[in-house]
Amino acid sequence: MTGQDPTTAVEIDTSKPHPARMYDWYLGGKDNYPVDEEMGRQMLALDPRVPVMARVNRAFMHRATRWLAKNGVRQFLDIGTGIPTEPNLHQVAQQIAPDARVVYCDNDPIVLAHAAALLRSTPEGVTEYLQADVRDPAAIVEGARKLLDFDRPIALSLVALLHFISDEDGAHELVDRLLAELPSGSYLMMTHATADFTPEESAAATAKLQAAGVTLALRSREEFTRFFDGLDLVDPGVAIVPDWHPELGEPVPGQDDGVIPGYGAVGRKG
Repeated sequence: MTGQDPTTAVEIDTSKPHPARMYDWYLGGKDNYPVDEEMGRQMLALDPRVPVMARVNRAFMHRATRWLAKNGVRQFLDIGTGIPTEPNLHQVAQQIAPDARVVYCDNDPIVLAHAAALLRSTPEGVTEYLQADVRDPAAIVEGARKLLDFDRPIALSLVALLHFISDEDGAHELVDRLLAELPSGSYLMMTHATADFTPEESAAATAKLQAAGVTLALRSREEFTRFFDGLDLVDPGVAIVPDWHPELGEPVPGQDDGVIPGYGAVGRKG
């Protein structure tokens, strides 16, 4: 489903920072470039807890995946996968449900170069990688249909992704179009950065990233909640990311040193 061999050379733009590679740098990875580290350090100068925020989002994905797998979900569509960092979503899901099927999707060629790490499925389950952009939901759905059964519930994962999609690019409409393809009983799991708690630092970060060609669309709690219109929110509803079912995972060191400026939630399609 990758459309090309992950072992072949891929064209990687190192002239400007990329969110997936910056995220990798925050997590201590090595799949990033000087331009990503430079912008990452500028973000750290504004808020030294940015690496904590990255780990908090990762931890949410683990907890939400556990909750979904424990509640019967066996299919996952993860858009904005990022550079593989173990445990990956399929490892968390298949630990609970070995027959879980997972489609990963990202638009960064460096993720494609590491796609083999995403494809180590259990014998009972399946994982696949799709090279596509969230701005093209039709292509994502077409590719995902080759592996996932769209007559059975699917969990759509959009973790730390939509704050890179502006309203002008139709962020809410993109989510609506993806959800419209999913059957009843499907879920949306999502996190999103916000400026609600750190308006000055957030404005500075947005400006720096915009100058480097990276969109940052920080949304309020109300704007984030809109993504779940028509869905039944899983208790506790919209929460600060570390506060969503903390019992399902280990706390991230540093997460309690002030409010983490981001929201997380899981909603069910009726």
